[in-house]
Amino acid sequence: MLTGLNVAVIGGDARQLEVIRKLTELDAKLLLIGFDQLDHGFTGATKVKIDEVQFNEIDAIILPIPGTNNEGVVDTVFSNEEVVLSEELLEQTPSHCTIYSGISNSYLDNLVSSTNRKLIQLFERDDVAIYNSIPTVEGTIMMVIQHTDITIHGSTIAVLGLGRVGMSVARTFASLGAKVKVGARDTADLARITEMGLTPFHIDDIQREVKDIDVCINTIPSLLVTAKVISNMPAHTLIVDLASKPGGTDFRYAEKRGIKALLAPGLPGIVAPKSAGQIVANVLSQLLGELKIDGKGSSS
Repeated sequence: MLTGLNVAVIGGDARQLEVIRKLTELDAKLLLIGFDQLDHGFTGATKVKIDEVQFNEIDAIILPIPGTNNEGVVDTVFSNEEVVLSEELLEQTPSHCTIYSGISNSYLDNLVSSTNRKLIQLFERDDVAIYNSIPTVEGTIMMVIQHTDITIHGSTIAVLGLGRVGMSVARTFASLGAKVKVGARDTADLARITEMGLTPFHIDDIQREVKDIDVCINTIPSLLVTAKVISNMPAHTLIVDLASKPGGTDFRYAEKRGIKALLAPGLPGIVAPKSAGQIVANVLSQLLGELKIDGKGSSS
């Protein structure tokens, strides 16, 4: 149970509703910032504006999966209020106050560094990323079906990267009958691709490897699908970029060439917000329990 723990949930989409539901069931005291347009309420959770919060009583701050933008603004789907997580606010919190976010950026990194607060990035955890790859894969299948006029079975698909998402994407599309080739740099990854029964290629050979593909699925958050690469793709190729914004594709050139390129980060929150939210909620409840047990919560 999280009785006595004061938690500020700041912004987010439908996934955060599962987090709120889980934490209220565990008896945490929640302040909901950026939820004033939310129709239903939760017992034990109070909707407030950010300037109404007594941050000196807050044990934990839960941000949306994307965290903040580079100006500190937190995305609020359920409010028109602009919510900014600032150094001034964070300095008011107790020294044990921990910030939880899906991912981070330079703003958030600098903010926790300057205020000497702890930041936990949920999507750096293997368990969260692996569980989250399931709705990501399902969303990717949906997009490929919607935006192509051929079956996945028999199509040629290039997957860039063999991380936790790339591995799940490659395996699933292969199981649907696609001819899957996977690009990676690490020799161990190339060996694993071979072991999986797929076709490996070194990422440096990407220009040659895209000449015969129907779909390119990128999971690497750096510019790999360049103009040169796109110019070698067949005109009908679909690019689905799953990397975090701004992705790893030259979208301007793809549009100029007439190749459909879709940036699709955050697919779990779009295609399966309930399941994706439950994944985050379960891990957060465990982490907040550890925060309380460690004697850092307000109930200690």
